[in-house]
Amino acid sequence: MIEGVAMSRRRMAIIRFYRGGLLLGTAEAEVDEPLVDVAEKAGVEIPTNCTPGNCGTCLVRLVEGRVDYPDPLPPGLDEFLVEDGGVLACCMEPIGACDIDVIPPL
Repeated sequence: MIEGVAMSRRRMAIIRFYRGGLLLGTAEAEVDEPLVDVAEKAGVEIPTNCTPGNCGTCLVRLVEGRVDYPDPLPPGLDEFLVEDGGVLACCMEPIGACDIDVIPPL
């Protein structure tokens, strides 16, 4: 796929935020925009503390779609949380449309 096409598809990504089954808000994600910023545009508050992924305060659950996981994982996230859909909204970006539950995996 041509890189410009991939970038334009990411730019048009619609992100939906839920609390359980309740839709809280929807917003369009820009390229390189972390989920917490997209949530703010949608009128959804996700608490943050550190912003580089160290503390886990912004942990949410990826229900549908894909995000860009860094390698290595930041200290606020581990493989078990990733397996349960864990995403750190402060430092992770969507790859295409996503559904995010603000109730984190526990």
